Order: sequence, then structure tokens, then C-alpha cells
Amino acid sequence: MEEKYLTLKEAIVDGEVESGSEEMQKLIDSGIEPAEIFSNCVEPTLNDLGDKFASLEIFLPDLMIAGEVVEAIQIVAEPYLKAGAAEVVNKGTAVICTAYGDLHDIGKNMVNLMMQVNGFKMVDLGVDIAPKAVAAKAAEVNADLVCLSGLMMPSLPYIEETIGMLKGDSLTQNVKVMVGGGPVTEGWAINAGADGYADDAAGAVAKAMELVA
Repeated sequence: MEEKYLTLKEAIVDGEVESGSEEMQKLIDSGIEPAEIFSNCVEPTLNDLGDKFASLEIFLPDLMIAGEVVEAIQIVAEPYLKAGAAEVVNKGTAVICTAYGDLHDIGKNMVNLMMQVNGFKMVDLGVDIAPKAVAAKAAEVNADLVCLSGLMMPSLPYIEETIGMLKGDSLTQNVKVMVGGGPVTEGWAINAGADGYADDAAGAVAKAMELVA
């Protein structure tokens, strides 16, 4: 990681909300695009933390404090991202949530923000959402896309169940489904019936655009 991002990375890892917000503002003021900061610093830091969580090097409280910093960083970045996306044409409606059995929302929130500023109308259901609730909302809003996130292994069967429910209902069978999260791989996603997979927010935006094109 480039040296200019190390202070922000340290703030995320240490759970320093004020320091993280201030450093994010400094980086933006220096002329760096917020999307670049997310791609080159925030997401790699979160991926590293996710790997450490999976290997039990860190624990849930560590992820939670990192999440608080990322939320603060997103608040700083959001006006700049939206200003840059003022002329973006509506790309479609997407329902997004963290799957049943999982309470984590850091990655989901980042994808939600990045897709929103890239022209998608986002319907964020939150975390720990049952398959039936996802399918019902997708039908209600006539969604073009459903984005499912899961960081915990126990959530994977529920992601697969959600995909099956969406594909098996005449009201939602044409809705594209994209998945991502720590334990999710592209191979698993394809086998589970998903239409697309992404391992970071930038990739999610690109894949979403491809799926609804």
C-alpha cells in the first residue's frame, strides 16, 4: 500500500474514528478522488481484516471498531462522490442486504454507496435478512438486481436459499443476483446460481452495470 494511505489504514485498524475522518478529508483535499481512496486503501484494509478474522487472528469487536471508522469515512466522502455523479443516468433498481445469519454491514454499506453514486436506485434492507423478505422486496420494487453479502460461513446456505427463491418465483425469476463477501468465491457463487460475483465495491459496480446492461 502506498505510503500516503498508511495513516488512514492505521486509523481503520485501530478504530480511531476522528483520526480516520480527518485523514480522509486531508486525502480528498490533496486532490485524490474518494473512489481511489476506497479502492487503494479502505477496501484492501478491510479485506486484510476479513482474512485475519477468518483465521481467528482478530475477533468481532475488532471488525466492529473498524466498521465505525469506515462509516465515518463514508460520511466524509459521500458529498464528493455524489457531486461527481450528478449527471449519472439511472441504471436500474437494486435491492441490497447482508444475508440471514450475518450482522456485518461494512462491505455491504460500501457497495451500496458506490452503486448509488454510479446511478443505481438502491433499496438497502440492512443485515440478517431472511430469504423470503429479500424475494418479497425484490418483487415489490420490481428490482433489476439483488446484491447479497455474507461474511460468515453460516450465512452461505441462506444466500443460496435466497437465490433459489428468487429464481423460482415468476415475479423475480428475471432479476439478476450478485453476491460477495469474505467466504464467497466466484466458483461458489456460480454453483449457488448467482449471475455475478464481486470481491470489492469497485468490482461490484462494474459487475452490476454488466448484469443490467
